[in-house]
Amino acid sequence: MAKSGNALVALVAGAAVGAVAALLYAPDSGEKTRKKISKQAKKTQAEIEKTTRDTYNNLTNRATELKGTVSERLDSALSSASYKADDAIVALEEKLEQLRSKNAKLQKPESVKGAAKTASAKVNA
Repeated sequence: MAKSGNALVALVAGAAVGAVAALLYAPDSGEKTRKKISKQAKKTQAEIEKTTRDTYNNLTNRATELKGTVSERLDSALSSASYKADDAIVALEEKLEQLRSKNAKLQKPESVKGAAKTASAKVNA
């Protein structure tokens, strides 16, 4: 994008310098000089329009490509994060089960009713 902008500035600057030089060194009459300047101005305008169109098309294409790339990368990152979250949940569930098992061993029933609850919990797990 910077190269296109620089090329456009160089083109305009070159046209301006050329027009001034043509005026200063013109061996022709004023009418012929004005026609030459008019012709050169139209030519320069056409070049600027073409350069502008090309730059616009290039930027539009580039933006479309980047949009697709960013979207694909985002989808990939979200998918990867989802798999990692599932792995973390599985690991945490396993750890929780280990902690429940250790906790059950440390608990001593205070009554017969508590012993039945503990035995029931072990059977359901």
